[in-house]
Amino acid sequence: MIYEMKLQPEYYNYILNGTKRMEIRLNDEKRKLIKVGDTIKFLKEPDLNESFKAKVVELLYYNNFDELFDDYDISILADKSMTKEELKKILEKFYTKEKQAKYGVIGIRIEVL
Repeated sequence: MIYEMKLQPEYYNYILNGTKRMEIRLNDEKRKLIKVGDTIKFLKEPDLNESFKAKVVELLYYNNFDELFDDYDISILADKSMTKEELKKILEKFYTKEKQAKYGVIGIRIEVL
């Protein structure tokens, strides 16, 4: 199966540069469908004119971002130029603590194709 996800330019580039090897999302209805071996087509915001594909190699389930961040270094989650706190603040703009409690979060380990 092939899924599409939009990425802000800096995170799009982190994946292409090889620093970000895990996409972090809310484990909502759309993400619950993703399986190991599936393909994700990442589209670069805002124009969505650039894209690349990545293979899902592992799915990691957590109750919230804090738990996921305890297990992984920032160099896998984004880029070592950021701190975990900075990344968490950005993620919580999109995914509130209430939504995290309702759905949980997912770490999608990927390999660029």
